[in-house]
Amino acid sequence: MSKNSFFALTSRMKYISRWGLMRNTREENIAEHSLEVAIITHLLCELRNRRFGGSVDVSKAVLTAVYHDVPEIITGDLPTPVKYYDPEIKSAYKRVEQAAAEKLLGSIPEDLRDGYSPLLSEDGDPQIAELVKAADKLSALIKCIEERRSGNTDFLEAERQTLEAIRKMKLREADTFIEEFLPAYNLTLDEQTRE
Repeated sequence: MSKNSFFALTSRMKYISRWGLMRNTREENIAEHSLEVAIITHLLCELRNRRFGGSVDVSKAVLTAVYHDVPEIITGDLPTPVKYYDPEIKSAYKRVEQAAAEKLLGSIPEDLRDGYSPLLSEDGDPQIAELVKAADKLSALIKCIEERRSGNTDFLEAERQTLEAIRKMKLREADTFIEEFLPAYNLTLDEQTRE
């Protein structure tokens, strides 16, 4: 891998499709998913810091969200039922993701790597990891809602399971998102913008 290919590789995120085992009314790639996760992460950080007395580094959290699926440039998007089938597969996939992250890190000039290493590492701030994981799940829930609203019933069980997984996180910020912000995803554009 070329030592200066990282940015060309990240531009390929738009070619990595998500939800490979599902019939989609609209394809979703990891580039657009990562943007949505970053936007939701920003909100979750603001909720934590402003409403719940936290002190999470918002900028670092949002950057972590932007880069959270970058290893999938090499690994592809492994479907959730496969990735979490059992602890051995989950552990093996984590090792594959970490190896992909290290390979990608090697494609950044050495004098710049320190700025990217924490974003591609599993060893980051646990508060940030928790919020990015919640944002990732909320993005998946939004995708399920969008598919349901488009008449695709293939996502109904995924929607139920994803909502249940978010609730099990017992994260105030994610629960607040569900209560205050998620209902708008069931509205039309006219309903969302009506005064």
